[in-house]
Amino acid sequence: MYAEYELSRYRSAELIRQAEHERLVRETLRGRRAARREAAERSAETDSHTGRPRRHRFLRTA
Repeated sequence: MYAEYELSRYRSAELIRQAEHERLVRETLRGRRAARREAAERSAETDSHTGRPRRHRFLRTA
């Protein structure tokens, strides 16, 4: 009887640890995405104020 109780407690603790780990992973990814977005916005702002027009990489054919 006690074995089933211990097994249940162990399983519950394992599920709690797994959920905590997944939550930390999600938070980390959310932070990385936010930082990447910020960096992209900053680089877009600096690129847009260079003062020279952007040229096409390939010429268009007539």
